[in-house]
Amino acid sequence: MKIPLSIKRVIARNLFALKAARVLMNPRADQRSLVLDILRKPFYGADTRRELELVDTVFRCRHRRHRHPRDTAHELELVKCVLESRNGDGSSLQEIARERELIRFVLENFDKQPLLAELVEKPFYEVDTATDSYHLNFTHFIEEVDRMKSPSILELGARKVNQRQRFAAPGDYVVFDILEAGDVDVVGDIHRLGDYFAAERFDAVFMISVLEHLAIPWKAVLEINKVMKPGGLLFISTHPVWPPHALPWDFWRYSEAAFKVLLNEHTGFELVRCSEGLPCMVLPFGQEIALMNMHREPANLGVSLVARKTGNFDEDLTWDIDLEQIIDSTYPKS
Repeated sequence: MKIPLSIKRVIARNLFALKAARVLMNPRADQRSLVLDILRKPFYGADTRRELELVDTVFRCRHRRHRHPRDTAHELELVKCVLESRNGDGSSLQEIARERELIRFVLENFDKQPLLAELVEKPFYEVDTATDSYHLNFTHFIEEVDRMKSPSILELGARKVNQRQRFAAPGDYVVFDILEAGDVDVVGDIHRLGDYFAAERFDAVFMISVLEHLAIPWKAVLEINKVMKPGGLLFISTHPVWPPHALPWDFWRYSEAAFKVLLNEHTGFELVRCSEGLPCMVLPFGQEIALMNMHREPANLGVSLVARKTGNFDEDLTWDIDLEQIIDSTYPKS
């Protein structure tokens, strides 16, 4: 017997509500918080016609992949059982009442159920990122630097978070930052790095989540080149996607492709390895057609690279301007 579309939607609606309620009952606070955020925020606004079409699509995909026609009645009976009562399955009256309340909450937000149905399947906060390429690039950098004999290392923007202990036997380790702190060796501006150090002083230079805070990154790259020895290694990690932070000094976001522009033969570098990592999802609030289904597009929170200095930069690239000429604020101290 062919099941009418209206019945399919009712079943899908209740099944999604049941699944979301089960997640909300989960003791994992981060998962509950995620689902509640989705229900309370206006993702994709009021475009419910598209959402209804998606409900039907999701249901048909589930039906085709995982169900036989005869199972539909069983699913409907399961939902009915949960909505009415669950006496006899070991649940306390308090648990039953809470679950029924949560299911009603989900059903009241029907237009978000398709989005919710996709998100509760995702491994939010569960993936072990230790083997993510974003981190492995730094591991590779450390291993290569440790192979050097008493390497001189410069860490940029590392106030209170320096990585000195990660290296086996650095010969000279300098922590550089725009603000003073107990572990900072030299205070200054990365855009004028050549004013603080002799040319070709360091075997290795690196910065972690700093590049997005540099107003003129193409100038900073040239200054880094000045203080590196030929053949020296550079590591940079930054973000393609990340919430604004350290405002008002949060200027840029970078894709993997950006570093082919910043680090090349003209700036005196070659890329050894470069990759994005730390997968994420973007959830828009707006109703514009261009935003629809954006949560399905791939996105990453991090990008990192290892580069080698191959020579001096092209003098035609010199950017002869001071930071004070274009910025009227200072980096936030907190």
